[in-house]
Amino acid sequence: MERPSLEINLPNTHEEGKLYVVDSLNNLNKLNVCPDGSQHALDEEENTGDTGENMAGSNIRNQCLFFVTFVLTLIVSLALVSFVIFLIIQTRNKMDQITSRLLSEKKNIEELKKMNNMILKHLNQSGIKR
Repeated sequence: MERPSLEINLPNTHEEGKLYVVDSLNNLNKLNVCPDGSQHALDEEENTGDTGENMAGSNIRNQCLFFVTFVLTLIVSLALVSFVIFLIIQTRNKMDQITSRLLSEKKNIEELKKMNNMILKHLNQSGIKR
């Protein structure tokens, strides 16, 4: 089996074109030289070799993770603040109820004192002495 020649004349190509052609030639060489099983390993090796792309992806992933954590923290904080406000309102209502009961009991005590004084006056006037 004859292998095709890898020498190609490249007339008037730019640097990017040259790099693309060299990369393509390298890929062809890998296909011709490496068996099918080892080609997969080489592809994985190339993919892990791109630290710039991995760093950019990692950076984006970290930003997304930070954003999600920030949003969850805001939601939890909002829930806690709402719960505290609810407790303050409930406590205020209970205090209003207790205050109104104390005022009504104070009125009852005042009425009982008046009735006690009236009974004592009546007993003193009726002449019952001890």
